[in-house]
Amino acid sequence: MRNLKLSLFLIFFGSFIAFSQERAFTEEEIAVDKFTDGTLVLPSNADKPPLVIFTQGSGPTNRDGNQNSLNSDFAKKIAHKLANEGIASFRFDKRSIKKKELNLETISFDDFVTDVENILSHFKEEGSFSNLIIAGHSQGSLIGILATKDNADAFISIAGAGESINHILAAQLSAQLPQLKDEIKTSLQEIKENGSTTEYPKILGSLFSPQNQAFLATWMKYDPSREIAKLEIPVLIINGTNDAQVKEEQAEMLHNATSNSDLVLLKDMNHVFREISSKDLTKNYQTYNNPELPLHPEIIPVLTDFIKNLENK
Repeated sequence: MRNLKLSLFLIFFGSFIAFSQERAFTEEEIAVDKFTDGTLVLPSNADKPPLVIFTQGSGPTNRDGNQNSLNSDFAKKIAHKLANEGIASFRFDKRSIKKKELNLETISFDDFVTDVENILSHFKEEGSFSNLIIAGHSQGSLIGILATKDNADAFISIAGAGESINHILAAQLSAQLPQLKDEIKTSLQEIKENGSTTEYPKILGSLFSPQNQAFLATWMKYDPSREIAKLEIPVLIINGTNDAQVKEEQAEMLHNATSNSDLVLLKDMNHVFREISSKDLTKNYQTYNNPELPLHPEIIPVLTDFIKNLENK
């Protein structure tokens, strides 16, 4: 019986140590302003750590990287893993989540940029962190590029596009509807040039709704490669080789546009930071709704190396 009690104690004690090591951080809910609620993760026993501000991808994406029925928790997982490396983070719900609550009739792409600029100002005024780094995922890459400029110490693009969204949408939609390729391209180009269009494939009516057209027009005016070239701070560009939404070529465009960037292509990483070798799109997309899957094994080491090396620059 004594040996059983000792074994149970060791199991409990060992589990307690493992849990303590895994949760070597604290979390605090912060409202930067009426548009922005988020979670600040602070590593334990770290004096003035670097702070990573996550900027999420398209759609009503919350601070953890989830939306609607898609639940992968990738942003939360990254935040917790970085905290174990002594790196603080702030992740927030996109303004679109509060649209109904705040009675926002419209949201422009520039609104998202303003929100990140305000977050940067908030933490800069606090002065509690050694470096402020923007990490933008997918659509958040361009948002982050525009907000960063003279406001942050470094920028990280993860699965960010290298060309404007009208080109990306044209390629994606044409792959699904090749018979409408020319109509799609013409419609998107008209929105880019005139702000709206009345001529578009009716099967894509929801995409080309007046509200969506207005938003797309504010998004299309920016060329990510042209904008990233303006940054004079350290830049890290990451893409997965099995990303079904953003191909490696987009990352290479961003890298070629700036002389102060590092490019890392992670083998078999998909759009939600999971490792998947299968080329089956169904299997790839299944990972978008499985928060139990671990992150790609290289994503945290790559992020950590870049962020910690900033201290030496």
